[in-house]
Amino acid sequence: MKLLITLFLALQCAIGVHANEATPLAEDPVVEQRLIIIAEELRCLVCQNESLAGSRADLAMDLRREVRTLIKDGKTDAEIKDYLVNRYGDFVLYRPPVKPTTWLLWFGPLLLLIGAVWLLFNIIKRSQNQKNAPVLDAAQRAKAQALLQETDSSK
Repeated sequence: MKLLITLFLALQCAIGVHANEATPLAEDPVVEQRLIIIAEELRCLVCQNESLAGSRADLAMDLRREVRTLIKDGKTDAEIKDYLVNRYGDFVLYRPPVKPTTWLLWFGPLLLLIGAVWLLFNIIKRSQNQKNAPVLDAAQRAKAQALLQETDSSK
């Protein structure tokens, strides 16, 4: 029984070891609201498929802290985004700008769709042409049958 109690107390202590420090509540609700709006348009560099606002990664928390500092310094949303793009590249934006380096990203899916429609059209057209193959009359059919029997007998 003492072993069970000791094990239970050890487990209780271990739970506290893995606990993280609670994030402080917003000092200024206006700054936090603006932070959320900006962070929704930015990509978490660790998660890559999650917004900066929704990510719980340590780097995302650091970036949110950096954005919060920039907001308090009086920077505009555009200046904050420019700062992050200069530091991390266009990848940090969920909607990167349309420029030569991102054309494949923006227009690649459209080109793939056009190619797939063109391929589908050609396949359907080819199968339609095979259905409309000329029908043999009785004399042609007899000649073809004779040729087939001739090759069978030569084996």
